[in-house]
Amino acid sequence: MEIIVGSVPPLERNVVKEQQVPSGQVEAKLLHVRPPRKGIAGPSGMERRGKKTSDPRSGRVLTIMVPDSAVLPKDIDKADYKVFLRFQKK
Repeated sequence: MEIIVGSVPPLERNVVKEQQVPSGQVEAKLLHVRPPRKGIAGPSGMERRGKKTSDPRSGRVLTIMVPDSAVLPKDIDKADYKVFLRFQKK
């Protein structure tokens, strides 16, 4: 007998999905919204001086998650892309 408390269900085998035609639209879930950073201090007093970047004062930082990474471009981490957002209530 095996008793497992609080485990997650086993992962399904990788099923090859049909190749979707990229439509340019990717559905994502909004995970978190925060105000822009206000200085160079990082966590535990560490400073972010390596890059000369700053968030705009009127900006917001959104954390989004794309549930199906197959719809993203293969070179998303190597190429520059412009991202457009469209918000729709559930």
